[in-house]
Amino acid sequence: MERYRNLSGESGVVAYEAGVDFIRVRFAGGDIYRYDRTRPGARHVERMKRLAQSGRGLSTYISQHVHMAYASKE
Repeated sequence: MERYRNLSGESGVVAYEAGVDFIRVRFAGGDIYRYDRTRPGARHVERMKRLAQSGRGLSTYISQHVHMAYASKE
């Protein structure tokens, strides 16, 4: 996983792994969630990947638009 840059300094996201059609996100508590084209859908996943790469807004986007619509929890 790649460390999330957290440019705001306030994110609950600490790391992520982006694949062709998925993103895995590790939160500060240690839980890892996988989001993919089936849940929450390709549009959300692509937006989340862009936010992850930019280092800003991923946690907010998840809480405002994706909520609990994850494909799996590790």
